[in-house]
Amino acid sequence: MAALSVGILIGAAILTCLFMAWVLGANSNSPPFAPAIGANAISTMQAAFVIGLLAAAGALLQGGSISETIGADLINGVTITPLAATAGLLTAAGFMAIGIYTRYPIPAAFATTGAMVGVGLSLGGDPAMATYRRLGTFWLLVPIMSGGLAYVTATILRRDDVPETIGVPLLAGLVGAIVANVRLGVIPDPAADQGTLAGFVARLIGGGPTLAAGIDLGTVLVTIGFGLLAFFWVRKRVLVSVESGIRSFLLVLGGIVAFSSGGSQVGLATGPLENLFRVQLGLPRLLLLAIGATGILAGAWMGAPRLLQATSREYAQLGVRRSIAALVPGFVIAQLAIALGIPISLNNIILSGVIGGGLAGGSASVSRRKIGITITFWLLTLASSVAVGYGLYRLFATVLGG
Repeated sequence: MAALSVGILIGAAILTCLFMAWVLGANSNSPPFAPAIGANAISTMQAAFVIGLLAAAGALLQGGSISETIGADLINGVTITPLAATAGLLTAAGFMAIGIYTRYPIPAAFATTGAMVGVGLSLGGDPAMATYRRLGTFWLLVPIMSGGLAYVTATILRRDDVPETIGVPLLAGLVGAIVANVRLGVIPDPAADQGTLAGFVARLIGGGPTLAAGIDLGTVLVTIGFGLLAFFWVRKRVLVSVESGIRSFLLVLGGIVAFSSGGSQVGLATGPLENLFRVQLGLPRLLLLAIGATGILAGAWMGAPRLLQATSREYAQLGVRRSIAALVPGFVIAQLAIALGIPISLNNIILSGVIGGGLAGGSASVSRRKIGITITFWLLTLASSVAVGYGLYRLFATVLGG
């Protein structure tokens, strides 16, 4: 009987993880293509289909670090039980479902972090203050970095003395260089769990002498090579047709950010089950990430179009240039957060970039009311999810025991 009860709890936790991942796919993985839809570079349904595939791939290849943070670093002194994980995931998913219904994107990182802190405290754990300070600092810097970089980039792209045949390809070169150094689970690395394209190719050609911070010359040269390839690819297309070339780059950017969003968001669904899968059941993390990726794929295909329309049309009326300016910092910040193991909200990053790019064209192009309501939703989400997570676990424990 006891074994049956444990099995039911485990099954409920896995189903809740799938539901949470579905909501993430519908909610938090939508913004990367919102600027492209707003610029009429892709249709809403096409974007939802592509987002699902790319976000699921990113979840499998990059989702481990965020999952570990959510599962082990938010509360000291206790481990998350299947019942606690179910309560936390239901709380976070409920908040984001409200966001989908109201068309105000709820930040998944805020909802999940608050919910897991709440259930952890309800279990009798102690607050992990050092982790909270690290997360809070990064979250506060995100809108400043994303919005500021988008504003500066959009302003430069609008300048008459910066030819678009140079400015846009330079941005593409920067993105290409960063892509070469993105860590992926399918690339072997003798010193880390995940390797980079630049490091892998550099080892194939011999590496070379080590420079500053332990980076070898070969990796630097390969990174430059990737940047140059991206530069000349976009420049060639822009020289043929400026508008067509810029739209092509915008679509590629949306795809890269969608991939990054899967890597940064899946851990919000799988993190609460880290202890269950890896310690209690002895199962590999890849299996847990695959469950999350499946949910994200389904959510993006089934639920993303509604939020895509809201974020693309209501926050700012962007052209392709300001859309590019919104996505470039989004990609950079998302990959930085993955490298540091910090759960983030893609809504926060992309919408800050959308707003920053919109302000470059004048404040009239940005809905200030929408921005104000969104920020209020974010703050309420973080505070109230702690209380709801705490109370929901207490209710479950009282009714079900454990």
